[in-house]
Amino acid sequence: MNQFPSPPPVLSGTGLCKSFGATRALDGVDVAVHAGESLAVMGPSGSGKSTLLHCLGNIERPDSGEVLLGGERIDQLREPARSELRRTRFGFVFQFGQLLPELPAVENVALPLMLGGTDRRTAVQRARQWFAPLGLAGKEDHRPGALSGGQAQRVALARALVGGAQVVFADEPTGALDQATGQDVIRLLTQITRQQNAGLVVVTHDESVARWCDRTVRVRDGRIVRETAEPGSPAGAGTGAAR
Repeated sequence: MNQFPSPPPVLSGTGLCKSFGATRALDGVDVAVHAGESLAVMGPSGSGKSTLLHCLGNIERPDSGEVLLGGERIDQLREPARSELRRTRFGFVFQFGQLLPELPAVENVALPLMLGGTDRRTAVQRARQWFAPLGLAGKEDHRPGALSGGQAQRVALARALVGGAQVVFADEPTGALDQATGQDVIRLLTQITRQQNAGLVVVTHDESVARWCDRTVRVRDGRIVRETAEPGSPAGAGTGAAR
């Protein structure tokens, strides 16, 4: 029987180690995510899950190990190149959205494009295209203070995706939302990144959030101690097995 090799991951970390003083935050972590795949990272406070996200997202440099994006090593890039990579090839969604309060929603979404040199008119036009698919039609000119928590987080999602990110990183994206709103946000987050063929890495404490993702890795004391795939996901279809 002919078998085709699986495509390489869009993002991978190999042998990642990171210490802060005497604290070993990451201790030889190997992890990968494919295009269109969602990965949840879970663990108790202080386990190293946010440090893992920061190293994969090129916010922190690992002390050792390597991070590859599309087969290209990125952890050794100089700071200007790292900053450009985070703006153009990565998208970030944080717990509290981190929208600029003085800008209307559409300009918050357009901001990464304008920072990259796109003229304001073109950037705003591209940003507007994300509002209807995310259930935000009519909210384009609202400032963040006039949006609900769920609406603001969907604006943050649009901002993460507007530049065509290859990988989106979400750090506790539902942590400041009620249960129903949080479920709506993670549903949109996983569905739209899959549609855009972007990888997704979600750090969460919430099991119900992790269940929306294709795979879950559990981190303790800086190491991955368990990995599971959702039975209906591409990673777990037909198995559902823990690895």
